[in-house]
Amino acid sequence: MKIDLLAIGAHPDDIELGAGGTVIKEVMKGRKVGLLDLTRGELGTRGSAELRDQEAALSAEIMGVEFRTNLGYRDGFFTNDEFHQLELIRYIRYYCPEIIICNAISDRHIDHGKGSHLVSTSCFLSGLSRIETEWEGTIQKAWRPRAVYHYIQDRYIKPDFVIDISQQMELKMKAVLAFKSQFYNPESNEPETAISSKSFLEFLYGRAIEMGRPAGFHYAEGFTVERFPGTDSLFSLL
Repeated sequence: MKIDLLAIGAHPDDIELGAGGTVIKEVMKGRKVGLLDLTRGELGTRGSAELRDQEAALSAEIMGVEFRTNLGYRDGFFTNDEFHQLELIRYIRYYCPEIIICNAISDRHIDHGKGSHLVSTSCFLSGLSRIETEWEGTIQKAWRPRAVYHYIQDRYIKPDFVIDISQQMELKMKAVLAFKSQFYNPESNEPETAISSKSFLEFLYGRAIEMGRPAGFHYAEGFTVERFPGTDSLFSLL
């Protein structure tokens, strides 16, 4: 199954928070977009893995993606090792994405940086033909995405570029709030967390404004790169 963009997050809701508007924008442009969650977020203070499965499915429906798959790695304990790399390589080779976006290179939550490095390592290894993998009994061909970009999450990192999501911001927030167990819900009796307050939702709008303002956008999402992006015209950068 060939897709254009594969978005990967360490936890359900990482993609929505860091790159939900970008995902929605590419879907609106007619591109095939899929999502991979590395863990079920079972160590989260609020809700449960089963509930987050349901919320993730609803959010994916809101964003209009082709699929959403959870790899079921251990929340908090997965590592960038051969077992996890080979499993992720199988999915990269199956979907053959042109671009992959994934977690921030470092962040408050340790899984975000770990997820970032795991994806980067797996993307490189996926392009080596002597690493053999199978999908449903068929030997897979090597595949390496053309680019890997890292969305910015809780900790501020200066972006290398930003994507205008002014027209997608409200739908992004709808996808975020599909995770009712995790974010602000005045009817919830569960413990407060760093992301469950009303002020965190305000932070998401503020961060999008912060990312967008230097580029002249109302709202934007920021990304960092692993290699210099290129363009064939100065006017493509406007």
